[in-house]
Amino acid sequence: MENLDAIKHPGFVFDPSTTNVVGPIVGITMIVQPGKPLATVERFHGSEVYAIYYAGAFPTYSAISKREHPILVGKAVHAGTRKGGGTEGDTTRKPLYSRLSEHAESVRSAENLDILEFHCRFLVVDDIWIPLGESLLIARFSPVWNAIIDGFGNHDPGSGRYKGMRPRWDVLHPGRPWATKCGDRAESPDDIARDVSTYLRNAPFPTSTRFIGIDQN
Repeated sequence: MENLDAIKHPGFVFDPSTTNVVGPIVGITMIVQPGKPLATVERFHGSEVYAIYYAGAFPTYSAISKREHPILVGKAVHAGTRKGGGTEGDTTRKPLYSRLSEHAESVRSAENLDILEFHCRFLVVDDIWIPLGESLLIARFSPVWNAIIDGFGNHDPGSGRYKGMRPRWDVLHPGRPWATKCGDRAESPDDIARDVSTYLRNAPFPTSTRFIGIDQN
């Protein structure tokens, strides 16, 4: 934290377990993890919060390609977590490895992206804190693949379910075979690229690791 004034005399009963204390700690810890190539993420166990970064020449992303600003933030949790099932002590599942592998395959399928130009950061976190960490990172960085280009994390909907519109991500980055079976969008790749350029032109680019001030009013 750059500025400790807020906690020298907090003016309230300090509770280190509250979300506005734990959340920033999770976020700060995640973004200082070493970057790993998305193409060669090794197998590992655990539920985690993660961020993907782009450092390539695709012109639409020029505003973020030369800075450590995530293009996507996400989470990967054990299936039982969504249903309230306990997973404590389970070291046999690899939800984040599976999720990052799926993302890598989507990038490889895209005709205008290069998997070697992507890297990621991730942090193994107790399941209870993962949604909080993800939401704070998204609020902090407003990643473009979270904010205005939907569909990167989508799966093949399967036979008989292709009546929905093609995701915006697949219009801008064609190549996933299943997406061609979905309905056409009215938007062209150029339309979406203009939206992205406008969005990034007006987006804030944080330059510090500070997330939020401490406020327990």
